[in-house]
Amino acid sequence: MKIHSISKQTLDFETIDEIIKSKAIIELSDEAKDSILKCREYLDNKMKSQTEPIYGINTGFGSLCNHVISNDQLSALQKNLVMSHACGTGEEVPHEIVKLMLLLKVQSLAYGHSGVQLITVQRLIDFYNHDIIPVVYQQGSLGASGDLSPLAHVALPLLGLGEVYFKGKKQASADVLQEMNWQSIELQSKEGLALLNGTQFMSAYGVYCCLRIFKLSRLADVTAALSLDAFDGRIEPFHELIQLIRPHKGQIKTARRINNLLKGSELIHRKKEHVQDPYSFRCIPQVHGASKDSINYVSYVFKNEINSVTDNPTIFPDEDLIISAGNFHGQPLALALDNLAIAMAELGNISERRTYQLISGKRDLPHFLVAHPGLNSGFMIPQYTSASIVSQNKQLCTPCSVDSIESSQGQEDHVSMGANAATKTFKVLENLERIIAIELLNAAQAMEFRRPAKTSEYLENYLKEYRKYVNFINDDEIMYPHIAKSVCFLREFSLDLPEEDVTKYQL
Repeated sequence: MKIHSISKQTLDFETIDEIIKSKAIIELSDEAKDSILKCREYLDNKMKSQTEPIYGINTGFGSLCNHVISNDQLSALQKNLVMSHACGTGEEVPHEIVKLMLLLKVQSLAYGHSGVQLITVQRLIDFYNHDIIPVVYQQGSLGASGDLSPLAHVALPLLGLGEVYFKGKKQASADVLQEMNWQSIELQSKEGLALLNGTQFMSAYGVYCCLRIFKLSRLADVTAALSLDAFDGRIEPFHELIQLIRPHKGQIKTARRINNLLKGSELIHRKKEHVQDPYSFRCIPQVHGASKDSINYVSYVFKNEINSVTDNPTIFPDEDLIISAGNFHGQPLALALDNLAIAMAELGNISERRTYQLISGKRDLPHFLVAHPGLNSGFMIPQYTSASIVSQNKQLCTPCSVDSIESSQGQEDHVSMGANAATKTFKVLENLERIIAIELLNAAQAMEFRRPAKTSEYLENYLKEYRKYVNFINDDEIMYPHIAKSVCFLREFSLDLPEEDVTKYQL
């Protein structure tokens, strides 16, 4: 069993991916434990000597910040906060994202600026390690003051309230705590706010989408290269000189990859009757490359965020300061998530256009990629499906970050809507995977009409592996299982691009 030690060191995508794939258990480093204990001790001592009210510690919340709470009611204040803020609704958050929320909340609390008890952080770790997954809902967060509602649903089970998934079924949290022989946590001053303030809902969605798009964007390149060869496309637009006179990093990377993927292809270098290709083929470096550059920006934002303290107020024991500020505001994430959604939607948009070209009966390919069109509709309707999904993505890409709404009687008068950006970006990601799967279904079919000519060794292997999931289609069949199997192939295919000279966690 692998163990990952949560510390004040930088957490990165590679580490998170390794934790997830290896099913590692997590634990606090001694350094993190000391920081948490030091901060809690400082806060307890401060409460004994402080005469002035401190926001969220001995006051109400939001517009109730001027209501002072007596010391004997501080624990009730924090419990009331968690209960009253658990207002989520809509669909449940996928379990893998909730588990990321637990991991990222532990990481943020481990820096020792939040004033929580050590036992509170340890219980979050216990939930993570035992696959006790709080029931969290997708709707309810404004993305400032952090992800209050979804994080309240994460915190409820610590108190023996709410529901969790455990051993494959939804259960009352109180029953699971009893089964595990754990006592519910009695929250102390500041703790409820530390658990609820923060950006871990947005961050978990962002990290999850980044980890998947790192691979999916590469698969978009591989599938595009296969489509290019199946369409009898030209290689000249991918020449290094073209990219060097417009040196965007993503464009250069994409062109280089397409060239490498097509090395040794019989098709790409044969004499062409046509002098140029449609944009969806000719402009792959420019379009895929621009999305890569956006994805890299987004990954930079989320790497910063998951190594941040985002609750409020923030405690600095060494400086003897407790500062009420706004690190919970999700604007950096909202902008990044909107950017990511658009970048992914454009990968899907150009993919569908290549699918459309492949079925159009051009360049000696049969109409709709079947030998007997008319009797057979062939691949006519998968393109409809792809077009429908592409249009849905366009609709989802209306930016959330330009929206705001006043809340808490005007105290919280600008919010990020980053949580809405997170959930819609997740949908765009799922849609993109289906769009690329449909392109692959068509490109693989088209390639068979080029036989006995072969594409490159790499792409022939790609096709060989794909044929273990989906066979060549001679006459009309029920198509939706082939789309589903194509999605499954994209998820399971072990992508090994030999020319890669950078980490797979960067494009």
